[in-house]
Amino acid sequence: MKPLLLLAALFALAFAIECCGGGGGASSNNRPPVASEPTCSGAVPQAQTGPRPQVGGGAANFLIPASSRELPEDRGIRAHTNHIVLIPNNNMRIIGPSGLTPAQVAGAYDVTQAGTGAIAIVDAYNYPSALDDFNTFSTEFGLPTETSSTVTDATNQVLQVVYAGGSKPADDASWSQEMALDIQWAHAMAPNAKIYLVEAASDNFTDIMHAVNVAKALTGVRQVSMSFGGNESGCLYTAFNNYLVRNNVTFFAAAGDIAGGREFPACSYNVVSVGGTSLNVNGIGVWISETAWDSTGCGPSTLEPRPVYQDDLYSTIGRYRGGVDIAAVADPNTGVSVYDSTPYQSQNGWLVIGGTSASTPIVAGIVNSSGIVFRNSQALNAKIYTGVGGANLHDITSGSSGGFNAGAGWDFPSGAGSPNGLATLLGG
Repeated sequence: MKPLLLLAALFALAFAIECCGGGGGASSNNRPPVASEPTCSGAVPQAQTGPRPQVGGGAANFLIPASSRELPEDRGIRAHTNHIVLIPNNNMRIIGPSGLTPAQVAGAYDVTQAGTGAIAIVDAYNYPSALDDFNTFSTEFGLPTETSSTVTDATNQVLQVVYAGGSKPADDASWSQEMALDIQWAHAMAPNAKIYLVEAASDNFTDIMHAVNVAKALTGVRQVSMSFGGNESGCLYTAFNNYLVRNNVTFFAAAGDIAGGREFPACSYNVVSVGGTSLNVNGIGVWISETAWDSTGCGPSTLEPRPVYQDDLYSTIGRYRGGVDIAAVADPNTGVSVYDSTPYQSQNGWLVIGGTSASTPIVAGIVNSSGIVFRNSQALNAKIYTGVGGANLHDITSGSSGGFNAGAGWDFPSGAGSPNGLATLLGG
């Protein structure tokens, strides 16, 4: 082979590795040692059938919906949501928005609410009041509404529901809360982007990851937001990690609401892992302070190899992927306003919801509003990590979760920090 052709071939191979792989085993380019790719040992768990029992739990002032609780028999089989509902004092009904507003969050994170292309939200089951609730939320906060009366119409400009399995899934009120949170807050941060709600046939990983494949191929999609997860396992990685790649699409995954927990897909090196904070902001959106939320998922993966963009953190995280990458408001005590008219556990109408299910669509929307398109999530993460300690990220230096402490620079609970004019960093 001629020298120039050989050089071009080697460059192409290096580019492919950087774009599509997280690295594993021994390194040939003087990288610090990296863990091997995980494997699936034993039989692959079989899918469960039927809905979860629709019973909520949690402390007196919180509702942890059934969809947000992972039962032992669900592990490696079913995905769960990551949202928590704040119950008002004396269980009184909330008359209007009483959580954080889009203007407050946009102000705290220095977001110019714009948007381009489309954001795909992936969830399970059907949300029967999605269109009406989306428009109620949007009208309340002066955001664009969907004028079509048919939510599944492909010509819709603002909101479209897509049935990933080809037909409408069964209704599920617990997942409906999740979907309300997701579509409304991605829209709040990127009001000019089209929002796709891609509904999986069920919460089985086979169905919901099929929905991810459908979502990433929809017209105009630049971000895929996934507020679901499950306890990380080698079988989930080997079956689905390659689903989280598409040219010019970035993937965002909730880190989970178990202190110090590790989940798939959030621990995948092919996603931006989004953790949670407690946000202190005033009424007009001036950021006052922020701490790591004490229930955010975070920590070193037990399976996934460290990606190139975390090599500088080798002394902290070792051979495995460290989570999280970035964080935003998730503490339900400082939760966001959501409108959901589908009743669940006596909760409907205006709600205050937190969890990393909130921080994930918020960050996906902020990245969309930047107008910058990255070839994949690894490229986006590499850019985010260049901003650690800089002006375009709030450095979260206090708080802890699951024994992992926040501190100056990158840390497990808050990653690189929370957005503070992230568009400037991403475009720089």
